[in-house]
Amino acid sequence: MKPSYVPERGDLVWLDFNPQAGHEQSGKRSAIILSPSEYNARIGLCVVCPITSKEKGYPFEVQINEKRISGVVLSDHIKSLDWKIREIRFIDKASKSVLELIAENILLLIGID
Repeated sequence: MKPSYVPERGDLVWLDFNPQAGHEQSGKRSAIILSPSEYNARIGLCVVCPITSKEKGYPFEVQINEKRISGVVLSDHIKSLDWKIREIRFIDKASKSVLELIAENILLLIGID
């Protein structure tokens, strides 16, 4: 990671999800950035959804198959994290269609049609 790196919407990254509780994803894992770089830079947080290689067929999973990462985005596991202290590292960029599916799932999850 370059010191000047600021995560931006659509970035696929590695970061540390610890500490966690209950059914939350934990450990160093891949994630997709949902918040815009302007917010991330100014606030020091980023909104993410974790990515897992273990597809379980849950309704909020979004398939992702990019050059350097594949699996499913857990779009119902939205988190806001301090990216500056979580050892964030850029991996790749997600397609626009993946971002759109995640956004649709989040709107459905929070009851906005």
